[in-house]
Amino acid sequence: MNLKSSMEVSASGLRAQSLRMRVIAENLANADSVSRTAGGDPYRRRLPSFKSEVDHETGAAGVRVQSIQSDKSAFQRVYQPGSPAADATGYVKMPNVNALVESADMKAAQRSYEANLSAIEAAKSLTMRTIDLLK
Repeated sequence: MNLKSSMEVSASGLRAQSLRMRVIAENLANADSVSRTAGGDPYRRRLPSFKSEVDHETGAAGVRVQSIQSDKSAFQRVYQPGSPAADATGYVKMPNVNALVESADMKAAQRSYEANLSAIEAAKSLTMRTIDLLK
């Protein structure tokens, strides 16, 4: 694999982790969003899924987002009879977003992003050293 291919692989990782962090940020922003109608469903957590993608010209395997799906786990119900989102029994459905899980996922995505950035910096540095040697 040449330096250009390694940079392309890392760049695909940067794009994927950037989107992953955006989805996590949306989940965290909506962690307390309830339905606008009584008894309706609140915000549903979203999860990106990734797919390996091979560049047939270079043979390098990158990554891309395959889809962003909704988490099908159950909503938590909280007793709040005075809420406009409460159903006939006084319960409000809360989003299926766990802030602790989202924070851990955000940290993992951040570290992966930084690792890809470091790989790009290393490839850039090697390219610059090669150019300096050729002078």
